[in-house]
Amino acid sequence: MKKIYWTLGSLFVIFVGAGIFYFSVYRQWQMELPRNITMETAWGDEYRFSDMKPKVRLLEFIYTNCPDICPNTTFEMTKLRQKLEQQHVFGNKVEFITITIDPKRDTREKLQAYAKTFGIQSNDQGWILLRGNEKDTKKVADSFDFQYRDPGNGMLIHTTNTYLLNESNRVIEQFGMGKKGFNVQDAYKTIMDEIQ
Repeated sequence: MKKIYWTLGSLFVIFVGAGIFYFSVYRQWQMELPRNITMETAWGDEYRFSDMKPKVRLLEFIYTNCPDICPNTTFEMTKLRQKLEQQHVFGNKVEFITITIDPKRDTREKLQAYAKTFGIQSNDQGWILLRGNEKDTKKVADSFDFQYRDPGNGMLIHTTNTYLLNESNRVIEQFGMGKKGFNVQDAYKTIMDEIQ
């Protein structure tokens, strides 16, 4: 009888371990930016994912009417930007990409106002705000298992992750969102470790 319990217990541990590996390592490694997408910047310039130069990228999904977690995350990212600028790596080795998940409502003008709030300029070589059609936006979000939906009131419910990509545009780390979820120091250390 002990052998049966021992065998079942061992199988349980193996399956749990395999599940943890799948969800924490393997699945994350499969996440990457699709190359066949073209979006536009908040200023109307075309941005082709296939033309991206190799850089470490921090990707966030937002919508401009978000009352809390999206702007809080973007604000935390401005602090991270300052630290990266002090090391002279922001723009040339590290790039931030912010993609709206609400392209119908988030017009160029709304994205430009959002950018201005956080000190992002039209000629910013290190931080790009993007909007695409709904199909392409969903394709990019799905590539990262980033889920979102509109319950009918315009206040989107969404996943609360940001994604750090290596120079091959594959996810190497996921961070939370918001003031409590996005730790500037952790993100900074991970980025600096990756580019050195």
